Amino acid sequence: MAVAKSADAFRTISEAAEELDVPQHVLRHWEEVFGQIRPMRRAGGRRYYRPADIDVLRGVRVLLYDERYTTKGVQKIFKENGVKYIAELGRLAAAGQSVALRAPLIDEDAGDRLPADAEAAAPADTPPETVNTSGEARLSPALRERLSSLLSRLEKAQDTLDEALLAIEAIEAEATEDEE
Repeated sequence: MAVAKSADAFRTISEAAEELDVPQHVLRHWEEVFGQIRPMRRAGGRRYYRPADIDVLRGVRVLLYDERYTTKGVQKIFKENGVKYIAELGRLAAAGQSVALRAPLIDEDAGDRLPADAEAAAPADTPPETVNTSGEARLSPALRERLSSLLSRLEKAQDTLDEALLAIEAIEAEATEDEE
């Protein structure tokens, strides 16, 4: 009988495929079609899926299988909403919650604004936010673009940190094997 893995443990492709109830070749195909899916790889090309990767894969599965989106439709959702949105869909599905695609899953008003002094530094001809007809404040396109750029940089930094973590875990595993 297999020992259950921790929720934070990395998954092999066979474990990920079993958890998501899809064949392994489907996961490999999704990696090709959706560039945002990038599992860690060890020597020999063996894939290891982080918990965040599983969330993204589960989100893709929800969109393709449950919501009946096409591959191009999912690519568009990735482009318009980002990886974190897809991952949140996966987390909701894993928790057994219903997925409402029309409503924002991530609170865009919480923590997505620059400090007031940074907004004041914006060009005078571009208001930092506008107010729509319902009275809600919205970020200006320039500020939204800057924040998107910062988010992209942070995601790249997170990927680098994840790779470093996997390398450290591999070194620790080899050291443990050498001690035994």
